[in-house]
Amino acid sequence: MEKIIKTVASEIQEVLGRVDTDEAIRLADELNQVKRIFVAGTGRSGLIGKVFAMRLMHSNFPIYVVGETITPSIKTGDLLVLISGSGSTGSLVQYAEKAKEIDAKVALVTTNKDSAIGRISDFLLTIPAATKKRLPSEPDTIQPLGSQFDQSAHLLLDAIIVYLLEQQPEGNSHSKLNQKHANLE
Repeated sequence: MEKIIKTVASEIQEVLGRVDTDEAIRLADELNQVKRIFVAGTGRSGLIGKVFAMRLMHSNFPIYVVGETITPSIKTGDLLVLISGSGSTGSLVQYAEKAKEIDAKVALVTTNKDSAIGRISDFLLTIPAATKKRLPSEPDTIQPLGSQFDQSAHLLLDAIIVYLLEQQPEGNSHSKLNQKHANLE
């Protein structure tokens, strides 16, 4: 078990070490400038999107998760953040196309910048991780399916939250964030 844990941690560290930090900063800067943020993904990537949305909410960003009953219509000036290892998930392609029709911006967190969504996105955050497709260009992993991508996306998006919090002039202490944490639990 110890060897497995160390291998998984090492894999993620290697993937994150190869991320283009300029892409991460560009996405963070855009998150700071848009009117509202919408997040979507499917499967485990969708869950990572919800984790990211929760931290954005704690940090006072106007955030919505696509598909929730209280999510409003996306409009011009908004940003749709899609999380898809392949960048070609059917429903997410449709979301991206609809957002572009409305003149909202689209950001894609992916392994494949040349994908269907990647080609129409305004911003890309490329994570050089393995997906369930196991393409020759992807790194080796001991982990099943898209675990390496999902874990890397989670940690990278959390790093973007830290970056955003550091940019806020008033700061956001743990106690300020905790005030927005759910209290009906």
